[in-house]
Amino acid sequence: MNGKKIVDVLLVEDDPGDVELTREGLAAGKLHVNLHTVDDGLQALSYLRREEPYPDAVRPDIILLDLNLPRMDGRETLKEIKADTRLRSIPVVVLTTSEADTDILKCYDLGASCYISKPVGFDAFLKVVKSLEDFWFTVVKMPPKD
Repeated sequence: MNGKKIVDVLLVEDDPGDVELTREGLAAGKLHVNLHTVDDGLQALSYLRREEPYPDAVRPDIILLDLNLPRMDGRETLKEIKADTRLRSIPVVVLTTSEADTDILKCYDLGASCYISKPVGFDAFLKVVKSLEDFWFTVVKMPPKD
């Protein structure tokens, strides 16, 4: 791994283009990132709780959560994560297109670690992903994994 720190990230995102942009942004960073992806909130909860089809899922160091998801949206997913004593210590970064004050307030009320509006454009998106890496895995002290 070239001496890179290894981190596990769970990306909850239903847009394949945003998944690929995030993957590219994290791959270009200083860390070795194991990016695990799911398409919606129900899959995220199954993954985090190691339910079928994810019995061997790795506990992520951080969750990147979109709000606009099929089946169970990001707000409800965030609420469920923060209500679960086994999961609530995992930092959740909301990464979404919404810039609505109501969404921002609701996510912080539900326990989001931070809220980032997805920028438009490839370079701007990659810059945001890079800043996430720099902040969350260089500056912040992360909770231990179980």
